[in-house]
Amino acid sequence: MYKTNIRSWLKHLDFILLDILAITLAFGASYLIRENIGLGLRDDISYRSLYLTVAGFHILTAILGQGYSNIIRRGRIEEAKNVLRHTLVLLGCVMLYLVFTKQSEPFSRIFLGCLFAFTLVFTLFFRLLLKRWIRESLKKSEKLSKLLILSRGRHIERCLRQLNDVQYQPFHIVGIVLLDEDASRREEICGIPVVADSETMLEYIRLNAVDEILVYADAITDKTRALTDQFLQMGIAVHISLDQLLGALPHRQFQHLGELNVITTSFQTAGMANLFLKRLMDICGSLVGLLATGIAFLFVAPAIYIRSPGPIFFSQERMGQNGRKFRIYKFRSMYMDAEERKKELMAQNKIQGQMFKIDNDPRIIRGVGTFIRNTSIDELPQFWNILKGDMSLVGTRPPTVDEFEHYQLHHKIRLSFRPGLTGLWQVSGRSDITDFEEVVKLDEEYIANWNLWLDIKILLKTVKVVLNQKGSE
Repeated sequence: MYKTNIRSWLKHLDFILLDILAITLAFGASYLIRENIGLGLRDDISYRSLYLTVAGFHILTAILGQGYSNIIRRGRIEEAKNVLRHTLVLLGCVMLYLVFTKQSEPFSRIFLGCLFAFTLVFTLFFRLLLKRWIRESLKKSEKLSKLLILSRGRHIERCLRQLNDVQYQPFHIVGIVLLDEDASRREEICGIPVVADSETMLEYIRLNAVDEILVYADAITDKTRALTDQFLQMGIAVHISLDQLLGALPHRQFQHLGELNVITTSFQTAGMANLFLKRLMDICGSLVGLLATGIAFLFVAPAIYIRSPGPIFFSQERMGQNGRKFRIYKFRSMYMDAEERKKELMAQNKIQGQMFKIDNDPRIIRGVGTFIRNTSIDELPQFWNILKGDMSLVGTRPPTVDEFEHYQLHHKIRLSFRPGLTGLWQVSGRSDITDFEEVVKLDEEYIANWNLWLDIKILLKTVKVVLNQKGSE
């Protein structure tokens, strides 16, 4: 019988309990330091409430942020980065909670600083200690699953490298079966004994302890299927690797489409928890942004109308995720005939490719138009698009319909992600980029490496860019 992996948070209950212990010790140490330096304002009820809040946020953010995913396989440096990132997110959540609930007064900055510093140190120390104990225990354990590998001789070293690339494996490789060679010619490969060949493997399996078999095959053939059936009749779990056939496919997943079993591959994948948090961040950010839009409207609207009578808002059809059309909204920063005059100015376009930008654009309303573009105030109405779900706070900028119609095939990767108010190329010296292919590369880099932390860093850089008045030209 093959034991399936636990996919819920219960799989890492030991690390969750250890993290709670780390928080408890960090809280106690911080409280003692506070008492010893005589800060006063002793309020045990408030501190007990804060302890429960910190512990709750710690577990919630760790589970939703997939902080326990592959925790055993992570090395020391990777684990340190993970704990640091998680502690910073935890600090932000707790501080926002204390501010919005008006409960921050009883807690000194020294106490909070010590709390999060100790949480970082204790959490990392306990995690590394537990992982070391687990790995050492498994190495000595006789309960590890015994894995036998079936492969062709030319592929076996690559197979072993892939199996040993990570620090932790829940199995022990007992031997290698060479399907296309005589086993007597090679005693061992990479320290693993060669125990049989295609003629003697069934006898070896019959007489020796084997829990699982990995068939490292080029493709599923009739012979592979027949072998699998024989192994299953012997009660042995079988893994079939199609790495030679599917190795170039990224983010492979086995799924069901109706009654069909399919292998799904995509350029990037994201967990439901991360997508939920990204959407939650979009909603919260858009609500704040719409409040700022309303305030800006009181000042911007009269200035626009005085300089160029007509609508205050500008709307235009844009291409959204995977080619879905939607209407984008901005404060109007150009004269009413801007679209007609664009054709006359195409010769001055300084971007090579499917975007349009010129220096000293004569279509921009003098004074107010230049100001709201340099400060990015003209982008504020797009928070309505974000609230509706057409856009996100961070993504790739949506092209116009006519730009999209001239896209080459590889350009469409920009649309595989929900378009954003800001993005990686906007905070990477966008005024200096004059080649559309460079824009595509930056967008592709963002999509390939996307995570919530990257979004947060881009948002912080965007604030810096806007404050330095390096907005759109």
